[in-house]
Amino acid sequence: MTSTHPSSANWQHTSLQGGLPLIWQRRPGPAIVACRLWIRGGSSQDLPGQRGAGQLLAGLMTRGCGSYGPEALADLVEGRGAALRAEAAEDFLVISLKCASSDTSELLPLLLSMARQPWLSPDQLELERDLNLQSLQRQREDPFQLAHDQLRHMLYGDGPYGHDPLGVDGELAALQTEQIGALVPDLGQNGALLVACGDLDDELPQLLNPLLNQCPWTTAPPSPGAGPGAASGQERFACLEQDTEQLVLMLGTATVPLGDPDGLALRLLQAHLGMGMSSRLFVTMREERGLAYDVGVHMPARRGATPFIWHLSTSAERAEEATTALLDEWQRVLDQPLSLPELALAKAKYRGQDAMGRQTCGQIADRQALVLGHGLGWSYVEDSLERAQQLDAGTLLAAARRRLSAPSLSICGPAPALTAAELAWQRHDLSS
Repeated sequence: MTSTHPSSANWQHTSLQGGLPLIWQRRPGPAIVACRLWIRGGSSQDLPGQRGAGQLLAGLMTRGCGSYGPEALADLVEGRGAALRAEAAEDFLVISLKCASSDTSELLPLLLSMARQPWLSPDQLELERDLNLQSLQRQREDPFQLAHDQLRHMLYGDGPYGHDPLGVDGELAALQTEQIGALVPDLGQNGALLVACGDLDDELPQLLNPLLNQCPWTTAPPSPGAGPGAASGQERFACLEQDTEQLVLMLGTATVPLGDPDGLALRLLQAHLGMGMSSRLFVTMREERGLAYDVGVHMPARRGATPFIWHLSTSAERAEEATTALLDEWQRVLDQPLSLPELALAKAKYRGQDAMGRQTCGQIADRQALVLGHGLGWSYVEDSLERAQQLDAGTLLAAARRRLSAPSLSICGPAPALTAAELAWQRHDLSS
């Protein structure tokens, strides 16, 4: 039975054979359709000794499924000017399709076939594994990535969030077809959903149910519940020497899941500190003091302990000054409430970011899949926008003191800069 959810009037939803939720929205405009098959799991579900398996499976899904081998699948998709990809993030594996609406009936069933009947041939696995190993090798040449990976391990240890979705070299290199194939039957056991947006009609269930009758898939909507947590006894400082002319600093901590009440306050702080050329860190660290080549704030959406990270790159000669200044700015967040103009600007940026994030069919499908995939309510986005306008500076300060009081510092750069930055850290109150 197809219905329209009362709190999200533009969305229709039904359950396909086996329980897979199908959610879609008609959107006037170009004859384009964007679809997301969102499956809870991702790299946080990688087994010990098999880190990288989730992303490897995602890559193999685009290398043949059902009755289509690698070349036939590529010809079918590219011959219609469509885009089809699959990737594993920390909390989910997502298969994405963008195509002309006239090709929906032929291409949309591919998403289910990729999840249920992926080709896992040894030669294609070797190709995909080599590409992922090359990506990891490139990351080891990037000081920004090295500092980030070091901080991730400080915050999460060897836990589910402790590695890049691409995996770990030795474990990824050893993965074989049998290990990847063993993951397929469990896909969707923790929940899945299919979201579509664009020039659509009501025939979607009739389009997809025949395939599910032939290849049954028992699943259900993802349920609420906290995801992986942070490591116990987190390290507070780590450095990695690399012969470069700049120092990269990553200052951050593990915080709260998407949907936690403190999370909204932290996102307003993120907007204040790191969004745009008017942001606090850009103005103070780059414009006024010339200490940063690049500076910003990273806070992804996670089911579990979400990282809240500041990143800064500076010249090796100014390592001590830049480190002290960055730590002072973090301390300021813990000590001083935002002024009324700062709070108003942060709220305006938060609203603007939301508006810019739902301009295309793909963006709309991404956001709805993310919200429902995390087990949050249909009206979560609208409710968050409304609640954000009610938050005051005192609420943001209290959330910062609860969640940001003990950050960890990861640095990467030449030896003299590391020494200077470590001295600045040891002298600062935040280090204790």
